[in-house]
Amino acid sequence: MSSIIMFFQQAAAPAAGAAPGGDGMGALLANLMLPIGMIVIFYFLLIRPQNNRMKKHKAMLAGMKKGDTVVTQGGIIGRIFALKDDEIVLDTGEGGKLRIVRGMIVDVKNPSAPAPANDSKES
Repeated sequence: MSSIIMFFQQAAAPAAGAAPGGDGMGALLANLMLPIGMIVIFYFLLIRPQNNRMKKHKAMLAGMKKGDTVVTQGGIIGRIFALKDDEIVLDTGEGGKLRIVRGMIVDVKNPSAPAPANDSKES
């Protein structure tokens, strides 16, 4: 705590040989520009993209429906058999069913979605 107080005292004190009442505020602003710049850079490079990813993931989880093929974080692929509030029952094939927490779904592959127009097979 005392180092913070010393920082502000040094920043507010006029430089040696300067006129009294001169450059105290300018020195404080110069010392604070680097931390403020770093915070702005962290916001645009780390925090904002992570928030966008979280919004997309929540929208994907909200749009799931019975019959969609999903991939879990553990790499399990299955069809949604039943949906509950915060868990999903997956049919993994050959009679295997798993209960999985909804947040552990990484990707939803919707079989009823139309194929993109540029995926035509050439003969």
